Amino acid sequence: MNFNFDYISYAGDLPGAGDQNAVRMTFQPVLPYPVGESVNFFLRPAIPVIFKQDVPGAGGFDNPGFNLGDTGFDAALGKSFPSGLVLVGGVAGTLPTATDDDLGKDQWALGPEAAAAVVRKWGVLGLLVSHQWDVAGDNDVDTNVTGGQYFYTFNLKNGWQISSSPTFSYNHEASSGQRWTFPIGVGVNKTSIINGRPWKFGLQFWHYVEAPDAFGPDWQVRFTVTPVVSLPW
Repeated sequence: MNFNFDYISYAGDLPGAGDQNAVRMTFQPVLPYPVGESVNFFLRPAIPVIFKQDVPGAGGFDNPGFNLGDTGFDAALGKSFPSGLVLVGGVAGTLPTATDDDLGKDQWALGPEAAAAVVRKWGVLGLLVSHQWDVAGDNDVDTNVTGGQYFYTFNLKNGWQISSSPTFSYNHEASSGQRWTFPIGVGVNKTSIINGRPWKFGLQFWHYVEAPDAFGPDWQVRFTVTPVVSLPW
């Protein structure tokens, strides 16, 4: 049960872009279901709760206030191999759940997803890539976006880890200089047993080496709280 709390600072060529920021929380549970030996189906929704989000408009920047954003999800099959290799394949999508027009596209989007990871005693290295097209909803804007996440974890002692999982995207419909959003991330995790239940606490810092020239993220701090709970099945 992942709770990701983000503070994002922005930059760009638009006047005042460097003074803008966002505060949000994303609830992202991982719901696995075993379907065979070393094979699991999983569903992973990502529900964003936006406390503050500065967005550009005709008269400068505006903050719509407390809202929900568009909900992302992926549904896939994962296979673990004795070598420590993990392969995942499935679909990723976006649901138009934003409660303010400035914070969503009013579109349904869908596309393929694939991931690969190596699990060792020292930690984990992996990469997830997906692509989405708009399949329904508002036709004024075309969605054609490749997204992904690279992740790494290096195990230390006493429940500590060096770990980060930045997300990136490439907008194929954007003009030159507006397509890539790519951060470099570093962070730490600590796993503790509280009342018999494992809890993981994490802190990450992302620096965006590529972002849209006009207005995009500059740096981001993510605090993560992850309680491990038993599934009913």
